[in-house]
Amino acid sequence: MLAKARAPLVTSPRLERFPGHEYPQVIPDPDEVRPGGAAPWASLTAESRRSVSVSTVVTQLVERGRSLESGLPELSEELQVLSRDPDFTIRPSAVLVALLDVQGEAHVVLTRRSLSLRHHRGEIALPGGRRDGDEDAVATALREANEEIGLDPSLVSPVALLSPIASIVSNSAIWPVVGTVEGRPRLHAQPGEVDRVFSVALADLLGDDVFVEERWRRSSPRPGTDDDGFFPIYFFRVPGDLIWGATARVLVELLAIATGVAGEDDG
Repeated sequence: MLAKARAPLVTSPRLERFPGHEYPQVIPDPDEVRPGGAAPWASLTAESRRSVSVSTVVTQLVERGRSLESGLPELSEELQVLSRDPDFTIRPSAVLVALLDVQGEAHVVLTRRSLSLRHHRGEIALPGGRRDGDEDAVATALREANEEIGLDPSLVSPVALLSPIASIVSNSAIWPVVGTVEGRPRLHAQPGEVDRVFSVALADLLGDDVFVEERWRRSSPRPGTDDDGFFPIYFFRVPGDLIWGATARVLVELLAIATGVAGEDDG
């Protein structure tokens, strides 16, 4: 289960839409917000969502052609558009989706980013960062996880790549690397980058009333919008806290694949 959140340092007018949740992070207010759709796994029974093992996740990733041996996933339409934008400088980055086996249940390792950081401060995130030199995504994800949370790379078995996503705030193309972690290593937060390290069970993220989708619209155009200019933003309501943004996007794809509901056009 997610550890109890710290007292909030920053509040948001968005609080009324997420009653009972406090979080020390800044969530921007777009020009217009509409309700979004249900979770991709909403059609599954509650019983089938109560337990997800690491082996199940890995099997589903392989069957969906996401193993490292399958090669790099195609760039999303969003990243393809941004790569042609002269005002957008893509900075290759990677995050590690580290899976722990906790009494037969798959847990994912998450962090609380420091409030002193320039981008995404105070947000719940996957350990990761920008590419160093000619590193590939796996090398970047392992190095960053070691630097941010003290995770020994020798304990991680990289198994798959999820779809790369864009972070417009930090001009990043983010490659999510899924890896299984041997045992229960002692992790620690790197001061100045990470405020805390914790894990949450995938089954908890699949619980009733945890997932929320909103449709946002901004005055400035961006790729990936519908005909009315709206684009989806995902949230996970967890005890006393909120996961959203790029991290939520990665988790949505991971959970859709893990539960077998990812459609043929997902990616």
